[in-house]
Amino acid sequence: MMTETVRTWRHIPQRYNLTGSKCLQCGNVFFPSRIICPECRRKGKLEELKFSGKGRIHSYSVINTPTDEFKDIAPYVVAIVELEEGARVTSQIVDCDPDSIEIGDEVEMVFRKVREEGEDGVISYGFKFKPKT
Repeated sequence: MMTETVRTWRHIPQRYNLTGSKCLQCGNVFFPSRIICPECRRKGKLEELKFSGKGRIHSYSVINTPTDEFKDIAPYVVAIVELEEGARVTSQIVDCDPDSIEIGDEVEMVFRKVREEGEDGVISYGFKFKPKT
């Protein structure tokens, strides 16, 4: 069972890449991917888009009192990042002092551990962002 879970998880490209979609009709970009453009409806044709992973902090919050699952890493920053391509994603900001973060700071995507399920469980990885150096 465990082998099957790991195999399935590794075949999901969105787990390893920051991907979304772009409407070829109006040019809007979306994260996560969509199958229909909300602007163009059926007239729009969407294609997969791999984002650069670079962006700026649009808004953020410092979490000082987290749930039990995240108490070991508090305080930490959760932000809305506006990617260079225009889409916005919500992500944790890592490798920084929470007091040093400001709106407009440049950030870049990194691949990090998100959580571990149980003592002997599967470790989940995903994207987070860190300040650009």
